[in-house]
Amino acid sequence: MAIEVNVPDIGDFKDVPIISILVNVGDSIAVEDPLVELESDKATMEVPSPVAGRIAAISVNVGDRVSEGALILTVEAEGVTAADAPAQDAPKQNIPDRPAPAAGSAAAPVAADPAGGAITDSGFGKAHASPSVRAFARQLGVDLGRINGSGRKGRILREDVAAALKASAAPVAAAPTQGGMGIPPIPVVDFSKFGPVEDVEMPRIKKLSGPALHRSWLNVPHVTHNEEADITEIDRYRKELDDEAKKDGYRVTLLSFVIKASVSALRKHWEFNSSIHPDGDKLIRKSYYSIGFAADTPNGLVVPVIKDADRKGIIEISRELGELSAKARAGELKSQDMQGATFTISSLGGIGGTSFTPIVNAPEVAILGLTRSRMAPVWDGEQFVARNMLPMSLSYDHRAVDGALAARFAATLRHLLGDVRRIML
Repeated sequence: MAIEVNVPDIGDFKDVPIISILVNVGDSIAVEDPLVELESDKATMEVPSPVAGRIAAISVNVGDRVSEGALILTVEAEGVTAADAPAQDAPKQNIPDRPAPAAGSAAAPVAADPAGGAITDSGFGKAHASPSVRAFARQLGVDLGRINGSGRKGRILREDVAAALKASAAPVAAAPTQGGMGIPPIPVVDFSKFGPVEDVEMPRIKKLSGPALHRSWLNVPHVTHNEEADITEIDRYRKELDDEAKKDGYRVTLLSFVIKASVSALRKHWEFNSSIHPDGDKLIRKSYYSIGFAADTPNGLVVPVIKDADRKGIIEISRELGELSAKARAGELKSQDMQGATFTISSLGGIGGTSFTPIVNAPEVAILGLTRSRMAPVWDGEQFVARNMLPMSLSYDHRAVDGALAARFAATLRHLLGDVRRIML
């Protein structure tokens, strides 16, 4: 039976380019074998096959832009009826980096030709390269259309671009032009002139998150407000819950309480739970509360989301934090696990520090940074007493939030964290 394979749910993305077709007509495939690669502005995703069989027809080409539901190819599946045809899973995010082939296993990259004229968008559009490699090539002035990639399926790697620049008799980078928003690019320096160097490939997560962070930093007028919360009582209660939780295989961390307190503060100060309307004249007020949290993984930070946190208690949030963190470390997060946040918390936990400036995760308008709590002497009106104080760094978009409102939000958060009973209201 012929089974049509369509683009599955890929979140809010539309018109996503196909950067690689991984099968040919006549190929035999198994369930979950990757068929094509799609590239959004956040990740490269593989579309897996929902059935086993033989590729009967391919309906797309490299460079085509597709959205959810678009026909990709047709699989001739034996012993499968229409009622048995499985539903398609979401595309898999391609987290692991692909190593470059061994020396001599691929064609050497072609150097950029300075005499070949200006670099064209059409050349870049046809090139098989990731967004970070495209940005790198534009910065150096290297035409991707003139490079033979040494990666899988001819994919152009960062090393290919660097080699093309080095092989060029007159690198265009010698006369850099202005970058986006009129900002001059950082000059390209050959550090090997000064001593031994080594190019270490960045983890894929950092390659993908870097441009998003850069975009937010350039577009959002950041202001950071620092505050301290007395968590002495709430941490004592947390430890009691954590002792019981360990018996059931999960942990109760301070982050669970901060999430609950944040939801209460967001309800009181709705501007922090909003986004700036595209026309710039309005705020989009959101009536749901989904909290993103920065999770540390071996490959870099990712931001899973606790959906509808206002409807969940401390125990449920703690379990979900543990489950999402484990999936993040294993590279098993789905795109829907990282979408829909209205407010983000970045916690450095027990690592250290007293404050920092977290970057707003636009289109959100605020982010809360937490550093290590510490015992400190606090005046209670009669004497100094030892209290457990938690530093908080609240970064916000000054277009949506002014300084007085930020101070009120931080004061509300401090008040809520001072007594666990207030969070439960």
